[in-house]
Amino acid sequence: MRDTNASADTAVSVPQSSQSPVRRAGTEAKSAGRLIMNLGTSIVIKGELSASEDLTLYGKMEGSVTLHGGHTLTIGRHADIRAAIDAKAVVIQGTVTGNVTAREKVEIQTTGSVAGDVSSPRLAIADGASIKGKVHVQNG
Repeated sequence: MRDTNASADTAVSVPQSSQSPVRRAGTEAKSAGRLIMNLGTSIVIKGELSASEDLTLYGKMEGSVTLHGGHTLTIGRHADIRAAIDAKAVVIQGTVTGNVTAREKVEIQTTGSVAGDVSSPRLAIADGASIKGKVHVQNG
């Protein structure tokens, strides 16, 4: 899913870190011809985040995240997201506190947890994942 050799087209000054060389702010990768933007572990965002591309969050976020169109939001393994989320598809590997709405699918992986309501036509919860809140599975 991530091309670790990809470089950003935009000018972003990011110090090299021995802990996480792949997960840098401004790292862009292409997956099946689609642009994916990664926001690294040191990134802290407060407010509204709106995008029209696939997005992976590894840091901390408070507020709301909205992905327009047919895009996927991935919450990285060590991310701490305290936000209302709205996207086509949401993959959760880290911690989400807030309501999650997906137009297609929500997937909570083994290391993922959600404290909030989940609304989506499809929901996948792996062994070891946790969810605390209401689940609404909509009929397509």
